[in-house]
Amino acid sequence: MTQLDASLLKDLPPFSQLTRSQIREILDQATAKRYEPETVIFHEGFEVDRFYLLLDGYLRVVRTTPEGEQIIVLHISPGQLFGIAPALQRDTYPASAIAASDSLALVWPTRLWQEFTQSYPGFATESYKTLSARLGEMQTRITELATQAVDQRVAAALLRLAEQSGRAVGGGVEIDFPITRQNISEMTGTTLHTVSRLLSAWEKAAIVKSTRKRVVVTDPQRLQVLSGTPR
Repeated sequence: MTQLDASLLKDLPPFSQLTRSQIREILDQATAKRYEPETVIFHEGFEVDRFYLLLDGYLRVVRTTPEGEQIIVLHISPGQLFGIAPALQRDTYPASAIAASDSLALVWPTRLWQEFTQSYPGFATESYKTLSARLGEMQTRITELATQAVDQRVAAALLRLAEQSGRAVGGGVEIDFPITRQNISEMTGTTLHTVSRLLSAWEKAAIVKSTRKRVVVTDPQRLQVLSGTPR
């Protein structure tokens, strides 16, 4: 990875406590790979052989229930590590990672995880902070599924995506990667029909605008009220 300037990564969590020379040492052992939308980067239950850092694009993290239903448990944004099952002391991936848009990632063989965490304390500290935050977000999602009504869950999911990946456009905040109503149903534990009904009603009320693969939040304050969660 000699073509990638180490200084461009110094503010990302895995590298923020490292020197430029340490970042260079880590980058020299990485390869870069591009993924087209809907590419499965790794499968749930498969043996862990690589870990990754997302440089560009967005990913869906998907788990499959015993009944065969898919649930989107997380979205990964640029600058985040993923596939870090060794941090959980696992030798298989706990979920699948799927490119939600054109994506670019750095890739390392799993055998380097222990070397990096032992040789670069800052890498370990920041990586485990990322893992802790991710587990906290998953706990929030589980709580929502257990305690909130469907309309609250859908509103909360759209708000979270707008906050994590939104970009300002005319008339609101657009979720900055393709997302379908089926994806939203898989995030919120409900049916495609219910999501379609809610989005249609919210469009009429000028709260959101949606097309086949795009969602714009046009009134975040009203969507916040619908989610039932305080700011």
